[in-house]
Amino acid sequence: MKFYDILIIGGGAAGFFTAINCAEKNPKLKIAILERGKETLTKVRISGGGRCNVTHNCPEVSNLVKYYPRGEKELRSPFSVFSIKDTVTWFAAHKVKLKIEDDNRMFPVTDSSQTIIDCFLEAAKKLRIDVFTSQSVQNIYPSEECWKVETQDQKYSCENLVFTTGSNPKMWDLLQELGHKIISAVPSLFTFNIKDARIKDLMGLATPADVKVNGSKLSESGPLLITHWGLSGPAILKLSAWGARELFDKNYQFSISVNWLDTINFEECVQELKTVKANDSKKLVRNRKAFDIPTRLWESLVSASSIPDDLKWADLSKQQLNNLANELTNGQFEVRGKSTFKDEFVTAGGIDLKQVNFKTMESKIHQKLYFAGEVLNIDAITGGFNFQNAWTGGWIISEQFKAI
Repeated sequence: MKFYDILIIGGGAAGFFTAINCAEKNPKLKIAILERGKETLTKVRISGGGRCNVTHNCPEVSNLVKYYPRGEKELRSPFSVFSIKDTVTWFAAHKVKLKIEDDNRMFPVTDSSQTIIDCFLEAAKKLRIDVFTSQSVQNIYPSEECWKVETQDQKYSCENLVFTTGSNPKMWDLLQELGHKIISAVPSLFTFNIKDARIKDLMGLATPADVKVNGSKLSESGPLLITHWGLSGPAILKLSAWGARELFDKNYQFSISVNWLDTINFEECVQELKTVKANDSKKLVRNRKAFDIPTRLWESLVSASSIPDDLKWADLSKQQLNNLANELTNGQFEVRGKSTFKDEFVTAGGIDLKQVNFKTMESKIHQKLYFAGEVLNIDAITGGFNFQNAWTGGWIISEQFKAI
């Protein structure tokens, strides 16, 4: 049986970051990482389209926590200890320079996730951290002296046990057996499946919009992307994150209201349409856009408003004008299902946050049992926020093992 001071289950971002920082702060510690797959850091590799969205340029903690539908309150203290700035400094110290893009997402200047993977693997090797792959944990036994961990072909023991296993149901089951309450997992960050003639031939079109889930308080503004299967983009992904449980309860069968003009309401839209009608009366409605929206979208909404292609603004009836204003500011769409990103799948669910001490990331049920990353009931919208949660959790755990 192999003994370690710290045994980390999960060879992903949180696992490596925790191990590296523990080893750097106390080189005498014997540390190992157990990964069930054949390779480590697989999610890091595919994140951000293969570029790895390391974090987000959001220096104020009060603003940063608002990007977490689950974990907002609990992360205030941890983010005050290890912030975005600390993440940038850490990677710089490990010879990885980050850049800020227009939308404030932060990536390595190389635009390659391999840069992050190489950083972690080289650091782990230099610090003599044992990394074992193809080690699927089967059982965990607590005792007064140590933790005992069994995989399919090995036995380990350790003084301190760290879970960085993400949304792995099997690990959640094991933790439940140890007395932890698990909040059941539901999908987060998904797109809306919609079959509608108005968007059928507009795949790839993107525009700012305001989207509301009818019959609920869920509402988001931001870029909206029309896809082969319906609607996506930041506005939809934010809705799916904040409404993860509510939309799950609806079995992903609901309707949404889309304001393609974002902040312009129905009355304001009507007035602008009347102005265009008065000033450009001889032009075709189809050819003379009243707002700065994509041309193909305008044409589709004009058709949906029962306005013939050859109708001039001068001949636009009051009913047709109101129909168009309604399509532009209050389009109704039926959502019938969801689509998820299989490679970057995010769930809402995990260890009940009430059972974790966020000053140390230690379990309140068992001493010397720690958690970091998405194994907790913490998740965020896209933009590097889930990784920031992993870095912060790993750092705080490592602070408990500083050499005296």
